[in-house]
Amino acid sequence: MIPLPITALYLAVFAIFHSVLAFLPGKIRGSSGISIGDGGRPDLLLAMRRQGNFLEFVPYFLLMMLALELNGASATWLHGLGLAMIVARICHAVGLKADTIQSPLRGVGAGGTLLITLIATVLLGLQFVNA
Repeated sequence: MIPLPITALYLAVFAIFHSVLAFLPGKIRGSSGISIGDGGRPDLLLAMRRQGNFLEFVPYFLLMMLALELNGASATWLHGLGLAMIVARICHAVGLKADTIQSPLRGVGAGGTLLITLIATVLLGLQFVNA
């Protein structure tokens, strides 16, 4: 068995984060009786997009973290990437608004997510070249 404590830590943190994001649309659905779709409710659509956007980026990032840890990346790099991604995803979830795209936190979250993913990609490439 290969221990992967750092990836496991961030997997647990992101699982809790996702549980919160998944609870919110469920809560709105339960109180409104909307089973499928958003029922024309901007608050439900927003909650769905917050969860959906998380699921579009975080699992892929965690796979990259897993590969980095398996290939011997330093704890400093792994924790740096993991903590930065937590901050970026919080900023994105808080900054995502139904009525405007011009939210600084949304920009920080989206841009941060892409930058962190790019850094992880470069690190993976360097591991491959140095193997």
